[in-house]
Amino acid sequence: MAADILRRLCLVTLLFSTMIALPAVAEQRSGGTGVEVMQAFSDAEAQKNAADDIDDQTKRIVMFVMGVPLLLLLIATAAFGVAMGVYDKPVFVPHLVCAGLSLTLAAAHAVVGLVWFYPF
Repeated sequence: MAADILRRLCLVTLLFSTMIALPAVAEQRSGGTGVEVMQAFSDAEAQKNAADDIDDQTKRIVMFVMGVPLLLLLIATAAFGVAMGVYDKPVFVPHLVCAGLSLTLAAAHAVVGLVWFYPF
């Protein structure tokens, strides 16, 4: 039984590795030159610089738009927690959903804040 599972796992791994390697082999056979590779890197750098041109006002608006629902979800989570703990209301699922959404939005808010505003 364990050997069969191990054999299937090896086959799936082999399948995925060939799916990753085959496009690179096909591109290499098509005659790609070093100049084309360098051009792709310079194009990617130009696109990256264009993406960094967001002004501070837009960044602050995005952070505010993310922060308002985060604050509302935190208040709802706390309210459901109090209703459940103090008043014995059956609101565990809404409390859990609000807590999960709060955690997800807080993580996204923190990442965006660090990426945009860390160097001040």
